Amino acid sequence: MDQQGFRVLLEGRKVPAEKMDSALALAERFEMFATQQDGFSAETAWAFSKVLIAEGQNSEENFITLARYGLFIKNNTVYIAFLEVLDGGEAQENLYKQVAEKYGEALRDEVFAGIGVAPYGLPTPEKPRTMQPVVERLEKVLGPEACRALLADSLRDLPDYAWEREIYQSCASVDEYIVKKKQKFMEQMETYQREGRLFFAQEVTDEVLEYIRSEPEMGGGVRVGNIVYETKIPFLTREYLAESDPTLKRYYYCHCPWARAAVKSGEKVAPIFCNCSAGFHKKPWEGALGQKVQVDVLESVLKGDNRCRFAIHLPEDVK
Repeated sequence: MDQQGFRVLLEGRKVPAEKMDSALALAERFEMFATQQDGFSAETAWAFSKVLIAEGQNSEENFITLARYGLFIKNNTVYIAFLEVLDGGEAQENLYKQVAEKYGEALRDEVFAGIGVAPYGLPTPEKPRTMQPVVERLEKVLGPEACRALLADSLRDLPDYAWEREIYQSCASVDEYIVKKKQKFMEQMETYQREGRLFFAQEVTDEVLEYIRSEPEMGGGVRVGNIVYETKIPFLTREYLAESDPTLKRYYYCHCPWARAAVKSGEKVAPIFCNCSAGFHKKPWEGALGQKVQVDVLESVLKGDNRCRFAIHLPEDVK
C-alpha cells in the first residue's frame, strides 16, 4: 500500500494528525483483506463492513476513510460500495427515535419487535429485510395517512437548505426560482463531467447531461398552478436508459439504499416508504419558502413505475 500517497490525500481532507495512523492502518487492513478475498469488489467491501460491525468498529469515520481509499486507488467499485454503506445509514435509527417521540416507546417497541435497529454499515443488499417489516407494521398500526406524514419529513439527516432561501429571495417569483434551480443543477452536473467526478455513484456523460436537459421536471420542476412537479434523476442514468428489462430498469432508477436491492430481488418493500424520498424534495422547498409544504408521491419504482415523481403543493400566499 502507498501509505505516503494516501496520507497526502487524507491531509488534503483535513484528517487530524492524531487520527492519521489509525486511518492508514484501516486502509492497509482492508487492502490485505481484499487480497485474501475476490479482489476489490463491492462484495469484498461489504464483507469487510460486516467484519467492522462484528468488532464494533463500524463508525461513520471508518467508512469515510474506506470510501476515500477507494478514490485513492481509483477504484470506483470500492468507493461506491462504501459510499452506499454510508448513504442513509442513519435512517432506521432516526425512525426508531421519531416513532418513540411522536407515538411513545410502547408503540416503537411493538413495531421494532424482533428486528431492532440495523447496525450502522449494514451492506446494501441486507437493508431492505430490516426496514420492510417495520414500515409494514407502522402502516398497519398508524394507518396510511399518519404513516405517510411520519415518513414525509425524511428519515435522513438533511441540512436546513439555507442557501435555497437565499436563492429564492433573490428571485422575483417562484417561476424564476425554478429556472435558477435547473440552471444550478445543470452547472453542477457539467462541472462533475468536466472534472471527471461521479455524481454520487454515476458517471456524468454527454448522454446523462442530454437526458437531464430534455426532462423539464428534473433538477428544477414544472409549475402548474400552485403545484410543482418534480421527477428524480435515475440513480444510474446511463444504465437506466440502456436497460429494457422492467425490473432492472426500476433497480437502476432507485436511489434508496433501504429499498434498491429489494427492487432487483423481488423482495417486498411497502410503497408508502417512498414518502421518505419525498422529503428530499420537500425540505429544499421548505428551506426556500420558510414554511411547511405538502409533497405527494405520484409515481415510484416501489409501486411498479419506471420513475419517481412528486407533487409539491405550494402555499396559497406564494406567487
